[in-house]
This record gives sequence, C-alpha cells and structure tokens, in this order.
Amino acid sequence: MTTALDLTAVKARQQVTWASGDYGAVAALIHPISELLVTEADLSAGARVLDVATGTGNAAIAAARCGCVVTGVDYVPELLARGQARAEAERLPVTFVTGDAERLAYVDGAFDAVLSVVGVMFAPSQERAAAELVRVCRPGGTVALASWTPQGFIGELFRTVGRHVPPPAGLRPPVQWGDEGRVRELLGGSVGDLRAVRREFVFRFGTPEEFALFFRGNYGPTLKAFEALPEERRAELHADLVQLARTHNRATDGTVRIPAEYLEVVAERTA
Repeated sequence: MTTALDLTAVKARQQVTWASGDYGAVAALIHPISELLVTEADLSAGARVLDVATGTGNAAIAAARCGCVVTGVDYVPELLARGQARAEAERLPVTFVTGDAERLAYVDGAFDAVLSVVGVMFAPSQERAAAELVRVCRPGGTVALASWTPQGFIGELFRTVGRHVPPPAGLRPPVQWGDEGRVRELLGGSVGDLRAVRREFVFRFGTPEEFALFFRGNYGPTLKAFEALPEERRAELHADLVQLARTHNRATDGTVRIPAEYLEVVAERTA
C-alpha cells in the first residue's frame, strides 16, 4: 500500500532546514546567477516583479537595481529578514513577504515578471508551484527561472548526500526543474517563446576541504544531513564531499574551481 506524501510536513521540515546554517553566505556566492537572469529577462524600469522563493533576496535585489517595483516572497522568515537588511543597505525599495510558492497571495496577472533563482525548484509540488508562477504573471509578461541541472555539480552533490540521508520517498528531485523537457511540461501551454540555455556558475575555494566545510556549515540541506547521521557516519559523508570537490575540480593552480551547471529559462506568458 502506498502512503500519500504529506506535503505540509515536508514544507515544515524544509523551513527548518533552510533556516539552519547560513544560507546568506551561499547566496552571496551565487548572486551573479541572479544578475545574469535579470539581464536576460530584459526588465523595464517600473515593472512589477515578483521573486518567488527569494531566500535572502538575490533576484529581488538584482531587479530592484534596474528600477523595478519588486516583491520577494519566501516561507522562511529568517531569510526574508536578511534580504530586507540587504535591500535597506542599498536603499532599494523591495517588499519582502512571507508566503508559500504553491499558494501565492496575489490576483491573476498581478506582475509583469515572475522570477525564481534556485528557489521554486525546491517546492514539494512542482505542478502547483509552476501553476502559480504563470497565474500571477500577466499575459505578455515574463517568467524567468534559474535551476540546478540533474547532471551538474549540485545535482551530484544532492545525490552524494542522498546516499547517506535519503530524501522523502515520493518527492520529485528538485533538479528536475533543471531539465528543459520537464520545465516545458510544467509550464505547459501557459507560456510561449520559451528560451532555455545551459550555463555554468563556478564555485571557487582554496581546497576541497574548504569546500566541504563551507557546505557542511552553511548550506541547510547538507548541515541537516550531517545532524541526522550518527557521529561515526558523519566522517564518511565529509570524506565523500571532499572527494566530490576533487573529482569536479577544474583548477590547475592548486585551488578549487568547480563548474556547476544550471538551466536558465526565460519565457513569455501567453494570454
């Protein structure tokens, strides 16, 4: 007998996970992904923009720098507070709101553009989240996404951690959002002129050990995986992370440079 997946319980665990560690440190590293996505989305000053699963506000801040009227929504208040502080430091008028990507509290067509950078991909129900993205975007507006790919480095990181601490049974892998075919399936006939480009973000660290310690201490999913393991098995996961960095390292100067593939999608909301 198959037990139905309790999405409410999954979300509750996710909220605790993303509030742990220091996601702000991770977000600071990958901020260039948001800057590039906003550039490719070709947003106009004054455009009403929603950043879904904003985290600490990377895409929201990038859009606000272009003169857009921006709202960032996320279900982790701790991350929103960090985003608010960042926006205030730059005197950017970004509104940060607590909310669920699968149930956005906005009327149909409320925004000219809807963005998400490695955020909405973690929604437990991919179908519900995708439907909400297009629902709140006006006809002729833009839906722009950046998601880690299944075959890229972060996809491999998730599989490495999952061998030690398996994800909830029945939950679709978040990196499916990094598969063009899956994204087209999710957005369906609600969008047209969908452009998908595979890009790489390069993580840079001094050593493989530094990489492992950074993700172990700052990235919520990895941190919680370590906490879930008995002490004697934590060393095994740590060793696997170090080896993962060594395997994917492309630096030739003794440091670490790891290309991490992501899928950039820019699509027009149809009528």
